[in-house]
Parts: sequence; structure tokens; C-alpha cells
Amino acid sequence: MRFVGIDPATKTGFVALNEQGSVEVEVELIGKGRKEPGGLTAYQLVSLENQIYRLLQPGDIIAIEEPAYGTNMGVTTGMIHGGLRTMIIRRQLDYFDVNPNYTKSFVNSNRRAKEGEDKKKIIAAAVLAHYGYKHGSDNVTDAFIIAHIAKGIYEAQQGSWLEDYLPYQREVITKIVKPPPKESKKPKQKSNKRRGKPAAADSHTHLTEQPFLF
Repeated sequence: MRFVGIDPATKTGFVALNEQGSVEVEVELIGKGRKEPGGLTAYQLVSLENQIYRLLQPGDIIAIEEPAYGTNMGVTTGMIHGGLRTMIIRRQLDYFDVNPNYTKSFVNSNRRAKEGEDKKKIIAAAVLAHYGYKHGSDNVTDAFIIAHIAKGIYEAQQGSWLEDYLPYQREVITKIVKPPPKESKKPKQKSNKRRGKPAAADSHTHLTEQPFLF
């Protein structure tokens, strides 16, 4: 059994941990093939999907990062996220979605960067402090965190009390395993005020062209 973390992007981070949490695979994947201006081509996307397919193994517990909330998810981002999830299912595996904020929170780096600070460097420093792990690719570093989240999710589902995890890590795992209920929208109150009735406003047969008899 392995715990896999995937950070989807044009340069996709992929990390697989063994049951003890040691790294077995750490790689940044780039789609190969014909290039065209304006984003990832279908050829590059297929190449990226095939690389993911070959790396996955039966029994893998997979977590994959979602697009950042509130961003304008363009065509390229949508293609990558959708394509990789489809490839996981084709491998007859399942996955857990991880909010990007959870990735940061898992290593206690979900704070607003100060002016001049690099967010990626903050996360890299936090990963080094928590796990003694360092990698030249920010995408692989994120995938490493996501793989540990996958490990925590599995252990929680097996009934573990997660004693080996820090409080903010347990909080992230709990939010994924038992997501909080979504707030229901309050229905709009109907007004008791009687509305006006302009001519033909309430007609049930509102025609764009009125027939005339001659």
C-alpha cells in the first residue's frame, strides 16, 4: 500500500509514500508532445495522463489538490484537473480532494505572506521543519504534503486516534473525512405588498407577435 499525493499543474507534482511514511517516488511530471501557444495541448495532456497512469499502483490511497478557490479556472487548469481525475478512475482507483488551504494548514503555513515574502518558500520551510524534507520543485513539495494528508485520511478511516499528528493536522484530516455541513441559503421572504398589475403583465399567453384578423 502506498499513499499518493498529486499537485496538478502544467508541471504536476507526484509523491508516493510507503506505509511507514518514507518517500518511494518523488517526481515532477511535464506533458510531452506538440506545443502550441495558449496553454497545454491535447498531446501534452495525454502524455501527462499516461505518466500518471504508469506511476499509479493497485491499492494506492490517493489525495489530489483542488484548484484554488476563488481563482478563475482557465481551460488549461480544467483540462489538467479533469484529465488526471479521469485517469485515476480508469486505473480503478479512488481519490480524496484536498483544498489548497488544507495543504498549507497541514504544515501550519496558512498565513498571509508579508510584503516581499515568497509563499512557496514559506511552505518549503514549513515542510523542512515538520519532516526534514526538501525538494527543488514547489509542486513536488506540495505533493509531499498531500501524500501525508492521504496517509492521515486512511489512518482516520481505520479508527486511528491520530496521536502522531499535530492538532492542526488532525483538524485538516477531520474536515476531509467528516466535512462540515454546508450552510443552507435562507429562503427569500415573500413580500405582503400587493404588486401593481400593468397591462398584460400577468398574461399566460404572452406572444411576441399578436395575430390580427383582416
